[in-house]
Amino acid sequence: MAGEAVENCSHDCGSCGESCAARKMEKSDFAVPMNAHSNIKHVIAVMSGKGGVGKSFVTSALAVQMRKNGYRVAILDADATGPSIPKGFGLHGQVTADERGILPAVTKDGIKVISVNLLLDNEETPVVWRGPVIAGTVKQFWSEVVWGDVDYMFVDMPPGTGDVPLTVFQSLPVEGTIIVTSPQQLVSMIVAKAVNMAGAMEIPVLGFVENYSYIVCGKCGEHMPVFGESHIDEIAAKYMLPVLAKLPVDPAVARAVDEGKLSQLGIDWFEGTGQFLEKLAEAVQEA
Repeated sequence: MAGEAVENCSHDCGSCGESCAARKMEKSDFAVPMNAHSNIKHVIAVMSGKGGVGKSFVTSALAVQMRKNGYRVAILDADATGPSIPKGFGLHGQVTADERGILPAVTKDGIKVISVNLLLDNEETPVVWRGPVIAGTVKQFWSEVVWGDVDYMFVDMPPGTGDVPLTVFQSLPVEGTIIVTSPQQLVSMIVAKAVNMAGAMEIPVLGFVENYSYIVCGKCGEHMPVFGESHIDEIAAKYMLPVLAKLPVDPAVARAVDEGKLSQLGIDWFEGTGQFLEKLAEAVQEA
């Protein structure tokens, strides 16, 4: 029963889906206080069960959409060994600090960003750190960065269900997670792992984004599934969750990332998702 100790408990909360007193105690014990000069209203994690599905692009595009909608937005790049967020926005060089803490970088359209790459002398230096060090850095990004007033923070998670996603779910007040995937048969199993991890940590899954879903024929406009037929609608129906977006393979995206111009991409793929997040925020405030 929820709230009570579970009989024959192994005390391995990471592999257990029970909602018990021990789990609630564990989550509260690992919570990290927000920076004293920050006020962050909503924290949304963006995760994927495997790498290479465009999770960082989805994180960036969501941030750009919410910024267009008039909100104060931030990105916490928790993917320490593959920190690609700064490049997509043309952010280079090291961030600075003052007596209040670390000052995040700011994109041209006002999105606040912190990433390991913004701490390095050379952005091409590999981050050869063990899991606990990376997890500690993610906590510092929450507690030592001067975020100021933020309406929506998006956390770009590393792929998989390992140490850093666990740290984010335990340490930050994540309201929900968006799972990014791609259209292959293998995806069903990979998505299940991500959904089950979020469930074990009592983090709501808000929905799915399928990347590389199709290409658009330049002559006739037909949508062609070059990576195989999509299965995301079946998966979403299984978990009774929405498909928030299906994204095409678009050379303009790669070009925008390479040139550091994600804010200028001019796509409308996440307008519906932005409205969805606004309604979610209203529901949280009314609860």
